Amino acid sequence: MNWTVGDSRTLVKTISDADVVLFSQVSGDLNPIHLDDTYAATTRFGKRIAHGALLASYISNIIGNQIPGQGSIYLSSSLKFRAPTFIGDTVSTIATIVTIRPDKPIFSLECVCKNQHEEVLCHGEAVVLYEP
Repeated sequence: MNWTVGDSRTLVKTISDADVVLFSQVSGDLNPIHLDDTYAATTRFGKRIAHGALLASYISNIIGNQIPGQGSIYLSSSLKFRAPTFIGDTVSTIATIVTIRPDKPIFSLECVCKNQHEEVLCHGEAVVLYEP
């Protein structure tokens, strides 16, 4: 595919309890803020939150499956987390090409995750090597 600056893809996912529990098991991140209702109720958030890395995995999903898709290599990323993601939130992850290198098949993506209230949960950049 011929990619151009401004091309964009979106993934929409509602965060379930099972998503958080399974991500904890796969990642080994067993922080009680993600898993323990009683503990989480005592925190600034008042209830359990999803892992930030779970949101980052949605960006990886877009890179591996949509933009650019098969054969792509995720070279780097930077993310800033701006708000918590709660179980039951519907997250829209949007990846948009912002630069394309003229000398190599590499582009940069602006990546944004928003909840169902359009609140930005995280924002950042990913750099991707793709098959031309």
